[in-house]
Amino acid sequence: MVYLAAFVLSFLIVIALIPPFGKLAFRLDFVDKPRAGVERKLHRKPIPLTASYAIFIGFFVSYLLITRDFSWETGALVAGGILLLVIGTIDDWYKTKGKDFPALPKLIVQVSAAVLVYMAGVQFSGFYNPLSGEYVVLPVILQFVLTILWIFGVTTVINFTDGLDGLAGGLSAISGLTLFVVALVMGQSNSALLAIVLVGVTAAYLLFNRPPARIFMGDAGATFIGFMLAVIALDGAFKQATVLSIFIPILALGVPIFDNLFVVGRRFIQGKSIYQADASQAHYRLLRAGLNTKQVLMFLCLISMCFSLTSIILLLVQI
Repeated sequence: MVYLAAFVLSFLIVIALIPPFGKLAFRLDFVDKPRAGVERKLHRKPIPLTASYAIFIGFFVSYLLITRDFSWETGALVAGGILLLVIGTIDDWYKTKGKDFPALPKLIVQVSAAVLVYMAGVQFSGFYNPLSGEYVVLPVILQFVLTILWIFGVTTVINFTDGLDGLAGGLSAISGLTLFVVALVMGQSNSALLAIVLVGVTAAYLLFNRPPARIFMGDAGATFIGFMLAVIALDGAFKQATVLSIFIPILALGVPIFDNLFVVGRRFIQGKSIYQADASQAHYRLLRAGLNTKQVLMFLCLISMCFSLTSIILLLVQI
């Protein structure tokens, strides 16, 4: 019942907040405008960029009301989320003016948010040796590096995926639901609660973002959702993992991770910055192949569900 209440509360808060935030966006001219000749701009009219604030408020209000948890870990999540929301808003504001915000400040802030979480104790500390059954504790420096790389990586790939109506929200909802199931099976109630709240806010957002989208969450929302997915995996699926079960959260986030590994690799080979926006993600390639927006969305979400089911099967095999 607690999980159902958390889902419903987060869902309703976002549903209630998105319309007024959307109106405010038009008043402030905080909208994503179509740009002629830019393949990544698929919409044909200005779209508000303010869903991120509804998602952020809905997530933390719901979580705190349900748990009454005001620990250092929660404080780190809130602080990290605020950092991403601020730098994402600045990035989105630049986009409303047809400009690109420099990559370095975004990199510094995203890493800083990851460091906050690490310092609060949410980290990848080691794994169980399948041969001896002993828990292998990694060196501190390796714990730090792997934790930061995971959080930064997932934050980035979810942001890169946010280029098609409903896609980032849909993939995040599927991944969040998968991590919820994993946390339940592993008996990790806090991770399960974080995951179901995230599913609630993304499901509500999808009502307004499904094709044709009426609102966007922008970089601010996409990086926040990616950040939370990474933390939930660290706090749940990665905790006391075996070598094999390390792949469970990777598969749960399979579509954005594998697609963007391809994109980053391609940009690296071509000598481009990994932050340089282009139309090389899978959804753009599928659109060029002749599929329409809804077909691409359904196809990629179906692939994501297959990855997620595989991760759950892998979890059950471990048990």
